[in-house]
Amino acid sequence: MDWSSLAAFNLALLVAIASPGPSFLFLTRQTLARGRAVGLRTALGLGTMAALWTLMALLGLDRLFAVFPWVYGVMTLGGAIYLISIAVRTWRNAEVPVDDEAAQRGTQGAFLSGMLVNLANPKSVFFSAAVLLVIFPPVLTPVQSGVIFLNHLAVEAAVQSSLVYVLSGTAIKARYLSLKSRLDRLAALVLGALGLRLLLSSAER
Repeated sequence: MDWSSLAAFNLALLVAIASPGPSFLFLTRQTLARGRAVGLRTALGLGTMAALWTLMALLGLDRLFAVFPWVYGVMTLGGAIYLISIAVRTWRNAEVPVDDEAAQRGTQGAFLSGMLVNLANPKSVFFSAAVLLVIFPPVLTPVQSGVIFLNHLAVEAAVQSSLVYVLSGTAIKARYLSLKSRLDRLAALVLGALGLRLLLSSAER
């Protein structure tokens, strides 16, 4: 493993992080609705779980899913239910003022919520396995695997935190507040649709 391989891996990570999906949408909504502190904790939870998926790919979890597809199905089903529950809660709170909502929930649970959103997408391990297979040599030492994991965690933390700081800017925050109910309902619909898609994929396995 050399530095060029690590650079290629980081480029693939940046593309994946920037792609619209449940984690990007959830982080955006958490930051806009509940503030920078919650956004940063959510970002750390999302990044930690994403890096753990890579670590599990390095340990061969994708092969376990291939041998025992019901394990993948159960995890996908749980993830679908969790995303749908977030969608329902977001829809119900669409008319709740931001200050009241933040006061009710504070920052507790933000890190865990971030982890659970990325845990809800077990296909991430297949993505990680495919990227690792293409970029890195087939046999990696424990030290090299550890470097890849820590590198992934560092990239996630840096990029996700930067996104939080951008989203929590005064102008973007003010715009969100003026459109909160409509934007929250749109976020709820998208998250619900993603959850239903996971649910259908779970039923097909």
